[in-house]
Amino acid sequence: MTKRERRTFTSEFKKQMIQLYQNGKTRKALIEEYELTPSSLDRWIQQGENTGSFKEKDNRSPYLESPQSFVISALFSWLII
Repeated sequence: MTKRERRTFTSEFKKQMIQLYQNGKTRKALIEEYELTPSSLDRWIQQGENTGSFKEKDNRSPYLESPQSFVISALFSWLII
């Protein structure tokens, strides 16, 4: 089994894949036709629906932005229980 070289995709390409999916093209057909990984297509669809952006910084959960905010939130939820 040979290792496949990592590919990069433009935002325009990702938007086109989402548009095709929303217009009825099946997930399986897109993955096969464009040789995509299922996880990549699923992530693009989710990002497109959630934020409309494919940039990492726009799609982070609030807890990943600051380790302190995660700790504070965890402690606060523990105090409420």
